[in-house]
Amino acid sequence: MKVCIAEKPSVAREIASVLGANTKHDGYFEGNGYAVTYTFGHFCTLMEPNDYKPYWKSWDLNNLPMLPEKFMTKVVDNEGVQKQFNIVKKLFDQAELVINCGDAGQEGELIQRWVLHQADYKGEVKRLWISSLTTEAIKEGFHNLMDSKKYDNLYYAGFSRAIGDWLLGINATRLYTVKHGGHKQVLSVGRVQTPTLAMVVNRFKEIENFVPQPYWELQTMYRDTLFSYEEGRFLKMEDGEKLANKVKEHNFEVTSVTKKKGKEYAPKLFDLTGLQVYCNTKFGFSAEDTLNIVQRLYEQKLVTYPRVDTTFLPNDLYPKVAGILKNLTQYAELTTPLLGKKIKKSAKVFNDKKVTDHHAIIPTGMEGPLNPSQQQVYDIIARRFIAVFYEDCQVSNSTVIGKVTDVKFKATGKEVLSKGWRVVFENLNDTKKEVAAFPTFVKGEKGPHEPSFLEKQTKAPSQFTEASLLRAMETAGKQVDDDELRDLMKENGIGRPSTRANIIETLFKRKYIVRNKKQILPTPTGIQLIDTIQNELLKSAELTGQWEKQLKDIEKGTYSAAAFINNMKQMVDDLVYEVRTDSSSAGISAVTSAKPIKPKKKKVKAAVPDVVACPKCKKGTVIKGKTAYGCTAYKTGCDFRVSFEDIRSKAKGQKITKELVYNLLNASI
Repeated sequence: MKVCIAEKPSVAREIASVLGANTKHDGYFEGNGYAVTYTFGHFCTLMEPNDYKPYWKSWDLNNLPMLPEKFMTKVVDNEGVQKQFNIVKKLFDQAELVINCGDAGQEGELIQRWVLHQADYKGEVKRLWISSLTTEAIKEGFHNLMDSKKYDNLYYAGFSRAIGDWLLGINATRLYTVKHGGHKQVLSVGRVQTPTLAMVVNRFKEIENFVPQPYWELQTMYRDTLFSYEEGRFLKMEDGEKLANKVKEHNFEVTSVTKKKGKEYAPKLFDLTGLQVYCNTKFGFSAEDTLNIVQRLYEQKLVTYPRVDTTFLPNDLYPKVAGILKNLTQYAELTTPLLGKKIKKSAKVFNDKKVTDHHAIIPTGMEGPLNPSQQQVYDIIARRFIAVFYEDCQVSNSTVIGKVTDVKFKATGKEVLSKGWRVVFENLNDTKKEVAAFPTFVKGEKGPHEPSFLEKQTKAPSQFTEASLLRAMETAGKQVDDDELRDLMKENGIGRPSTRANIIETLFKRKYIVRNKKQILPTPTGIQLIDTIQNELLKSAELTGQWEKQLKDIEKGTYSAAAFINNMKQMVDDLVYEVRTDSSSAGISAVTSAKPIKPKKKKVKAAVPDVVACPKCKKGTVIKGKTAYGCTAYKTGCDFRVSFEDIRSKAKGQKITKELVYNLLNASI
């Protein structure tokens, strides 16, 4: 008997249907020479500290560092898991061949390899590797089963990742909790979690400590077109004022008109992070929401495997494109123009070197009933796929130079000559706003104009949103807007596309960060934790990105898993010594996200505090909005809201401090 093991009952059901294993038993399907069974997520886990040495159960500095010589696994201590594992093991004992049908990725490989090891299976193993759950894909996958050994490096990378997280997470969490937690709370430290939190805290502090700097801009309006002083802004008012007074007395003259035709390429296909960023920005979905939705679409056979980090397709998928487009019947108006001619094939879409185990997320061509959120996610995946086969958008970029006496001004504009792929998104407000077409300017023309000289101020960076935090994780904290450069940096991103949403949600659950509408803000606990961790390596997104690169190299077979684990052990050993010998006794107070954040004092104009505890519901946080304070627990029924005007009027000239605001908010109940 051939035994197939999938990662979920629903996936097992699909595979069993294709194989003809139609007899349902408790925990598996059987028929046609196959038994198709399943796990439901992680059945096995790394052993806990006390499984190695009983005294490691105690949270004691003298027990650190905990560095097992050999890491071992065990079955999760859960009645349902134990029952299903015994069913799987019994089937393995009868198997002539086991086919690993886990999700085709690092985590899926790890889950099933641990089950095989724990069940002590010694026989032959094959690997089903597919990118969608359509009947065609499953049949093709079984026709081309792989030798399991081909994916050994993928398993080694997954095992190394788990060990690295165990070593750093367990040792550092106990270390900082015992040393600085004062037995009041657990201070959770993680290999990816902590540098992610550090990015949020550092951004918050940067904004808190930001001092606006004034600058001045000289502009003029000529024929309803805004021209700016060509040499940019002024840092001294008097420098700009002289020119501003000078240009008032003379007409504007056009000295140069340049038009250059160009192309705009369709947006890239989605990888998981790109999809999460888009859905957070456009629909307000959290990263976890988007992952759950697209995972469901995958299980419904509507899209391909979602936990991917590439935006490209392999060349061997090109022959299937026309069939997929033809089956997208609800988009027939958009696909029909493509199907009447040869499908475009671009190196910006098809590139075998940019595809490893899986390609970008695309529709399979199958359709089905969807709820509103699923429809939104599916729709943008489908439209991106359709758009890349349209012609490029043709534009004309105009640059006009003018002068008033010897003071030069410049204006740029764009005109869309041929929409190309833009027609796919016309009703979605999905593309960048187009600059209104320029008037036709002629070199040498002159006329009156309306100059302006305005004082402005530099602005602080924006607080992180989930979208911008995901991008920061993808690029190890570096600000990268260019798609091509971002692709090059992905190998050094922190976390994996499939785990970043979970990392962010973990920070929310541990009350290290909170949401303020779309903003992500650190709590006092989160700030204090990062301030307490003096070891910069633990907080370094760049170092964590280097670890991720090493894990990818293990997957490729170009780096040793043993070297990675030994380096992690050495770092943990050094960290424990450093913290244990630190004479500082400062601890973290047991606070929650409801208490006010206390920014460092700075010699700038006092600002109204941003965050205080809600005096009404006692659960939410009162956060300063544009015009009023409001409770973050409004979704659960708290309607507390006080306008800035009310605060100012009740202050009656007193200096507005945190304590005063809190008292005034209390008095508003």
